[in-house]
Amino acid sequence: MDFYTQLFLYVSILYISLYLLFLVFRKKSSVPNLPPGKKGWPIIGESPAFVGAAKSGCPEKFINDRTAKYSPDVFRTSLLGEDMAVFCGAAGNKFLFSGQNKYITTWWPTSMKKVAIFPETMEKFNKDDPKKMRSFLPEFLKPEALQCYIPIMDSMTREHMESDWSPYKEVKVFPLTKNYTFALACRLFMNIKDPKVVSKFADPFARIAPGFTSVPINVPGTPFNKAVEGGKVIRQELLNIIRQRKQEISEGKDANARDLLTRLLTEADDDGSVYYEMDTSNKIIGLLIASHDTTSTSITVIVNYLASLPHIYEKVYKEQMEIAKSKAPGELLNWDDIQKMKYSWNVACESMRLTPPAQGSFREAITDFTFAGYTIPKGWKTFWTVYTTHKNPKYFPNPEQFDPSRFEGNGPAPFTYVPFGGGPRMCPGKEYARLEILIFMHNLVTKFKLQKVDQDEKIIYNPSPVPSNGLLIRLQPLN
Repeated sequence: MDFYTQLFLYVSILYISLYLLFLVFRKKSSVPNLPPGKKGWPIIGESPAFVGAAKSGCPEKFINDRTAKYSPDVFRTSLLGEDMAVFCGAAGNKFLFSGQNKYITTWWPTSMKKVAIFPETMEKFNKDDPKKMRSFLPEFLKPEALQCYIPIMDSMTREHMESDWSPYKEVKVFPLTKNYTFALACRLFMNIKDPKVVSKFADPFARIAPGFTSVPINVPGTPFNKAVEGGKVIRQELLNIIRQRKQEISEGKDANARDLLTRLLTEADDDGSVYYEMDTSNKIIGLLIASHDTTSTSITVIVNYLASLPHIYEKVYKEQMEIAKSKAPGELLNWDDIQKMKYSWNVACESMRLTPPAQGSFREAITDFTFAGYTIPKGWKTFWTVYTTHKNPKYFPNPEQFDPSRFEGNGPAPFTYVPFGGGPRMCPGKEYARLEILIFMHNLVTKFKLQKVDQDEKIIYNPSPVPSNGLLIRLQPLN
């Protein structure tokens, strides 16, 4: 081989080597800087660890372990079979709450949709439906409308106390509050007063929530299967009620009804199809899930702290008795009474800070975007969670201490206390929940002193906090 041939060969090899190196580095440079973390096992990802931490009574462990290991701003995981970016801290909360329809959009896990939504409407269940519902709800939940519900809430709470609490020396709080909040939601959302009709919903509804974050394997006996079967029963019962209500509306019956179902059927565009009825059912189920599970859990948590902390109970009792003494015998609570319950609401807020009724919420990235120096690719799911701020000493000094004074004055810093979301994504039902909680607290503490029977009863999360034995409370009636 002559000199020029060897030279050409060496130059060619060098050129090809450099070109290959260029391609490799270009490929590496085009890979986005994803958040640190790991996906866990194939398909199931880190879902077992996420659920396991919740059921052990310490759901924040899953979050805290990963923020310490990877990043305090955002980390990567895989939950519910999806690539997931978990946003952390007040900055993460603010970004997601403010980024709706700009960077992210509403997303429901497949397991939730299969449980709650008619299969026939799955394709039509698009991302605009929650937006449409949010635009309709403020009219139903605005203060002027809510004022009309206070007497109904108060009278139903009195009846509940009289029938389900007063006859007993001890009660299990959690199942009672679930029945109470569900009956109230049925009354206000659908004008259902018959206890038999309510029970038709309540029994299968109790099977739904545990299936939301379970592995979506539809095998008899699994939590997901029980949730799917419960969802079928509820959807059919709702269809029957919707068709009956449509008939009543066409006949001019109960023309002054203020419940949400009647307004949905009279003010929305009814095309007369079964799909419209199914869509209405989907909306009502979503509202029942949002209002019933979280509120019953919140009330149970509050009762737990009132029974465990006598000095807190006494201050709430004093405030509520001042209101009770200002009322005539049999007179129901009104809007002005609610506004006087400032300390009681601070106690409720501190209870929900320490034991939040919901862990957080999912979204879906609709475009590539950057947060804290990391790229979140389009199609990834995002998750914000209360556990990156509620017990963070950076935002709440001595975070494990029960201190209602945290909520005096301007209260916590923005986007640190988020049981109802925050900013533009604040839960539209927050004021409804406030009324329901305060009216319950008023009727409870003015009738009973409370003693927790099992001081060491464990709280598990499934996915909401649930006392392992239902929260057994000893009642001491007050004169």
